[in-house]
Amino acid sequence: MKFTYDGYGNLLRKIRGKGYQIADYKNWQESDRCVILRHDIDNDIGKAVKLSKIERLRGVSSTYFVLLTSDSYNVFSKKSNDGLKQILANGHTIGLHFDEVRYPELSGDIEAVKEKIVEETEILSGVIGSKVDIVSMHRPSRLVLDADLDIPGIINSYGRTFFKEFKYLSDSRHRWRESVEKIIESEEYKRLHILTHAFWYNETEQDIHKSVSDFVNNGNSQRYQAMVENITDLASIMAEDEVVRGKADL
Repeated sequence: MKFTYDGYGNLLRKIRGKGYQIADYKNWQESDRCVILRHDIDNDIGKAVKLSKIERLRGVSSTYFVLLTSDSYNVFSKKSNDGLKQILANGHTIGLHFDEVRYPELSGDIEAVKEKIVEETEILSGVIGSKVDIVSMHRPSRLVLDADLDIPGIINSYGRTFFKEFKYLSDSRHRWRESVEKIIESEEYKRLHILTHAFWYNETEQDIHKSVSDFVNNGNSQRYQAMVENITDLASIMAEDEVVRGKADL
């Protein structure tokens, strides 16, 4: 499939066209043939908001997993917080995307990892004003995967249930390891667990190089806008910088 918004919309139509029910991590047992849609927000909340609108227009609900420890966005900022609340307003669920690499001191200590997950869900719940009780793992170690974490009050989307009783499909690194469209069309599996990353989707098709390079290159404009909102008369300050560089070139 194409990594475009139209391509994702077509995917939703295929799912519905084959008679699958859109389910979530709590009600999936109510249907014999269902699909859980999951999105990990690794880099860009804005793109996740766009995907959430596409799903809303098609009457589809899914789960968006948010990194509390992201270096790319700040869930406490107004812009990010407004985006997350928009996702909720579009009828979706927000879960925690937990990055164990952020806590090297917890390595090998499963109980400590579980405690940190609980701590982060409580923080994220406060940030978005809605209870967070589902977690997905970001860059999980083999130890954490094999542990099949059982956390009271929190659903583990990486639990064996969602990988043993479902056919799991992912577009990680801008690539489907199996054709998601063919899997859906085959109707071979009664339950599908589909992970997409909004970061890869655009109005027109882009390869992984273009998607990543655009994100990196747009960093300057985002920083500039942040400075505009936080420092008086930025234009004149930047102009002075240009003058200094111009003299240096003489």
